[in-house]
Amino acid sequence: MRILIISDVHANIEALQALNERYDHLLCLGDLVDYGPSPREALQFLRERASYIVRGNHDMAVGYRVDCQCVPPYRELSIATREYMWQVLGAEDLAYLRSLPVNRTLELGGARWYLCHAAPSNNLYRYLPQDSPEAVWEEEAARVDADFILIGHTHQQFVKPVGQKTFVNPGSLGQPKGVGPVACYAVWEDGHVELKRIPYSYRETIAKLDRTPLPPDIRRKLKLVLEGGALT
Repeated sequence: MRILIISDVHANIEALQALNERYDHLLCLGDLVDYGPSPREALQFLRERASYIVRGNHDMAVGYRVDCQCVPPYRELSIATREYMWQVLGAEDLAYLRSLPVNRTLELGGARWYLCHAAPSNNLYRYLPQDSPEAVWEEEAARVDADFILIGHTHQQFVKPVGQKTFVNPGSLGQPKGVGPVACYAVWEDGHVELKRIPYSYRETIAKLDRTPLPPDIRRKLKLVLEGGALT
């Protein structure tokens, strides 16, 4: 069985369309919206193709009109783009975001899976970077009965074995950090995990941002992240 794992799409349809992989299941770990220029297209793509999706903190913020609780440098961008999300998305789209579960437990390919956006202890908001203390990883792993624990939120790729369990963060498909203009994701096949990065038409995404009504400084910062993976 071949499973594609993606997270943090952030309304980037060009990154989604670059996924030219064979798969039996597509798993999405949330943050379908915010930041990017194509929320409706991204939602349609995922509703048609993803086997399972969980809610991210930005899906929560757009769907329920609450604070995203993201790190300060990006909070300004989220607040500005959220207004654009509400202009573009319809009532059905917002209801769909609200309907997404915050976690899922699955049996696929002879393995047990736990899916969430951020962490088992806090599905929406806790950041679990790869360099978190071992005690933190052990505490998080003990919370769930699963062979593979899938998380996103940090926009950075890694595989982290903890005892008999394995954490997988596929990175961000639509807005990766620190790696330039590529789409990041993971592939699981028969127990083996491969982290992948592929080019996509990011200049088209940037051109679409320029056609939005977002303030010029917000557009400039969003383009910096897409091009270089950081705000500076």
